[in-house]
Amino acid sequence: MSQPSKLTPDADTSMRTLEHLIRRVGDGEEEAFEALYERTSRRVYGLALRVLQNSAMAAEVAQEVYLLVWTTARTYDPSRGSPQSWLFTLTHRRAVDRVRSEQSSRERSARHAQEVSALKVDSVDETVHHTIMTETLRSCLSSLTVRQAEAVTLAYYDGLTYAQVADRLGLKLPTAKSRIHGGLARLRAAMEQQGYNAQPR
Repeated sequence: MSQPSKLTPDADTSMRTLEHLIRRVGDGEEEAFEALYERTSRRVYGLALRVLQNSAMAAEVAQEVYLLVWTTARTYDPSRGSPQSWLFTLTHRRAVDRVRSEQSSRERSARHAQEVSALKVDSVDETVHHTIMTETLRSCLSSLTVRQAEAVTLAYYDGLTYAQVADRLGLKLPTAKSRIHGGLARLRAAMEQQGYNAQPR
């Protein structure tokens, strides 16, 4: 009594039919491609969906797979696997590539979001620090005499030179320098009392 075949007649016929269709697709026959698609697309899509868990991406992967089939059918070798194995290998590879691509995209987006967030935090910190320093300087300026505060403000807030300060206030140059230097010394001492060890420019 002969041993039974591992493939049922229907399965064998189906496999031979798919092999025949793939050979015809390799020859550029569009009708064969359509027939192959009708017989296999549901399972190809189903495998892609199991891997991706996303119907839209699974449909895109299935399209990519059949584009590969159309362009590479000539390379199919029946001795290396059945038509379904070949199709499933193509599908699994494309689906896994898509998973990795999506993961990389999410990681890039997350890194970008972190960088933007860090920039915002740095900007806020800088603004807060500037505000604190400005308020501190204003507070410390009140410890100066009116004339000292006037001279220091012209020199360090308005950016005037010693000579320009002297000319603006109608003073001799040595007197303007003395007021500015005296005001800076008192301002420095007041800021140190406020907890800042920064010297004005």
